[in-house]
Amino acid sequence: MIPTNRPSLLNKIVLMSLGILVILLGSIFFFITSEKVTNDGSQAYATYEVIEQDSLFPQIIFIDRDVVIGEYFDFVDSLVTAWEPYLAYTLSEHLLVHANPWIIDTLTNTDYYRMMAKDSFVYDQKELHVLRAGDTLKIPSQKEAEELKQFLDALRLDINIPEYKLRIFGKDSLLYTFPIRVGQNKEKYLAMGNRLTDLRTITGIGTIVRHAKDPDFYNPVTHQPFYTTKRDDGRRTMMPQIPWIETEINGIRYGQMIHPTTNPETLEEAYSNGCIGTREADAWVIYYHAPLGTAINIRYDLLLENGDMLSDIYHLN
Repeated sequence: MIPTNRPSLLNKIVLMSLGILVILLGSIFFFITSEKVTNDGSQAYATYEVIEQDSLFPQIIFIDRDVVIGEYFDFVDSLVTAWEPYLAYTLSEHLLVHANPWIIDTLTNTDYYRMMAKDSFVYDQKELHVLRAGDTLKIPSQKEAEELKQFLDALRLDINIPEYKLRIFGKDSLLYTFPIRVGQNKEKYLAMGNRLTDLRTITGIGTIVRHAKDPDFYNPVTHQPFYTTKRDDGRRTMMPQIPWIETEINGIRYGQMIHPTTNPETLEEAYSNGCIGTREADAWVIYYHAPLGTAINIRYDLLLENGDMLSDIYHLN
């Protein structure tokens, strides 16, 4: 009988493959537990892995404490700053969050009315958790980052005033459609501008030029600061911390913002002092799909693509 070495050769191949796999996994585990991110040199915000800059693998941040909305933006900024030396691309808050889209879902679910639908009254939204100790965040690989940047660069906003709609478009498709409220069809004295002001939302083409991540709140009529709001259900809460988005239209900053309203009953109405109001949940989605430089078109089209004619709310025709 002729002896055969095939079984032993196969065993050697299997053992060699397993050995290589163990070495690789061991290396990755070592890197995962080797470093710590700090915000000011003293407080550890997260542990993270250090993988070679040209690695095909995304890198993982381990969150070691709870993070609430009131400190969320500072926390994310600290991560972006800490990771900059390790990456071959420019990391941004928007890119990081799109690599971890569950963060957007978490933020949208802090909407007061979503919470109330679950019988959970929240007086101060800033105390709600966004991240928990033990959560992980992914730092995208260079290839993933390039794809995400292409996605973000292609985003554009479209607002049709008489339709009361804000749409977010990607490169090839419509991504979201949200109900909005727009400016009233009248003039009114606003102490903030110290003049009689046309409250109608201004049309034109422009870009997103500023994010107010922790805005101060002033009554535009009286120019007095305020800190609480009366909800549609009659309850009073602190104003939520959700970014306000400033537009530049036709080369001019009119102070026309895209921001959440705490009274969604006013949506699909000409109700505001010129700004575009949205639901709280929608405002988070819009913010993370409107990085600085995003194109925006604010139009006044009465005739829809399906042939329907809208009401001429500003009596322009």
